[in-house]
Amino acid sequence: MITRKRLGDLLQDAGLVTDEQIQEALKSKKNDQKLGDALLEHGFITERQLIEVLEFQLGIPHVSLYRYAIDKRALEFVPKEMAQQNLIIPLKIHDNSLHIAMKDPMDYYIIDDLEMATGFNISPVIAAKDDILYAINQHYFKGEADMPIEDVTNDTGAPAVRLLDELLQTGVQLKASDIHIDPQENNVHVRYRIDGRLQTGKVVPKQLQHSLIARIKILADLNITQKRLPQDGRIKTAVGSTPVDLRISCLPTVHGEKIVVRILDLSNALLQLTEMNFSQENLRKYEQLISQASGLILLTGPTGSGKTSTLYTSLQQLNSDDVNIVTVEDPVEYQLNGINQMQVNNAIDLDFATGLRSILRQDPNIIMVGEIRDQETAEIAIRASLTGHLVFSTLHTNSAIDAIPRLFDMGIEPYLAVSSLSGIVAQRLVRKICRDCKSEREPTEMEREIFRKNGVPVERMYYGKGCSACHQQGYRGRIAVQEVLVVDDAIKQMLLNHQSMADIKSYAREQGMAFLIQDGLEKIKAGQTTMEEVMQVSISF
Repeated sequence: MITRKRLGDLLQDAGLVTDEQIQEALKSKKNDQKLGDALLEHGFITERQLIEVLEFQLGIPHVSLYRYAIDKRALEFVPKEMAQQNLIIPLKIHDNSLHIAMKDPMDYYIIDDLEMATGFNISPVIAAKDDILYAINQHYFKGEADMPIEDVTNDTGAPAVRLLDELLQTGVQLKASDIHIDPQENNVHVRYRIDGRLQTGKVVPKQLQHSLIARIKILADLNITQKRLPQDGRIKTAVGSTPVDLRISCLPTVHGEKIVVRILDLSNALLQLTEMNFSQENLRKYEQLISQASGLILLTGPTGSGKTSTLYTSLQQLNSDDVNIVTVEDPVEYQLNGINQMQVNNAIDLDFATGLRSILRQDPNIIMVGEIRDQETAEIAIRASLTGHLVFSTLHTNSAIDAIPRLFDMGIEPYLAVSSLSGIVAQRLVRKICRDCKSEREPTEMEREIFRKNGVPVERMYYGKGCSACHQQGYRGRIAVQEVLVVDDAIKQMLLNHQSMADIKSYAREQGMAFLIQDGLEKIKAGQTTMEEVMQVSISF
């Protein structure tokens, strides 16, 4: 029989947390959140520390489920819904004991329920949360994909309904940003984009393709008979207890329609600027820029670099009763309370330029234009910033300085661009080293040279060895690297004098601007990410 102790006491006994930290976690935790999750969220402990304490103090072994041979008979005793809800998975049956991997082996209510429901003695082992989620996704309801063809065709859409629910549940639990449903010649591949990388989730039989796609299109209010043209839609729903906004994109391919479902988790939609991974100096510069009454602030970077999140966070910080904030977006990703948001609709000729003209008649203080795509939109945004409005927008360029010639290439007169521009932020996302398996190593000679060249001293490097918490990836989550260019009077004068971008870059460096590579190297030095990740997003070493 397990000695029933409280988790807080065990962690305090092990010297991992203080009473103040426990009280802070208890005070801020959500209603149904467990203390362990709240402590992890605050960064007071790592998942590995939590597992090690439970393993040592309770004498419960820890298992890695990576390539673990789970007994299929054991799965029959615990329904999938119960496994997902309580983060447990049965492993094997041995000597009248059902061995169960649990994220929280101190959840004695679940252990009692399982003993009553199964008739077995429950023998708990500890596993990491993500490890259990992957195992649930891998082992439960494989039968759906292996269903005989006659069952698939006779059942009026029920397998497709269950399958879509399962795909969405898995996507949310694995914190995927997108789900790709890719029709192939003989089957359908389902892949999840997790931390910016696509991973194959499962293979679905070809017979389920049409009913699955029809189910998605019906929920997204799309035309299910139109299979030859691309379509876009959205679904607002809840997956379990998590409210999500799903953006649906259908694209005709030779083997049928490919669907991409973008998952926007509304419960974690908005952060504070202090949580956006700005360095102290970059945060100071950026907060100064957005506190101005007027001017044009541009965010640059490729698709999926977190520009929209930074924009929304900025607008949320500026949102108050005494300012009128209006946006024109394509699409509106998150709906913000107290902010007027307009969606572009090309079918009725409502583009960015048209929307922006209308906004200017709405007496705005702050305007956000989703993207500057053409000369007309750029000119209206610039003129709005010159007439006393603070204007935010985005461009697709490799660096902050590259945004200036991009505006010139669009046909903007240099004097207009120079007068309006206040600042430009370039941003990229890199994978974050898993805290549970972070290890130190010596930098290689090449790495030392890169650090030396960029004026950043370094002694130690860090990497993730791979563990059950990060599913052997070595990375878990993502952080942003940024560069912030403040367009001051000297830069404006240089632009008016037609000086080169190289001259402006040299001046910005002299003024202490940290470019993407320097910000990335500082985050490598702090043990947040790796050289491999930063080299993929930085254009100059």
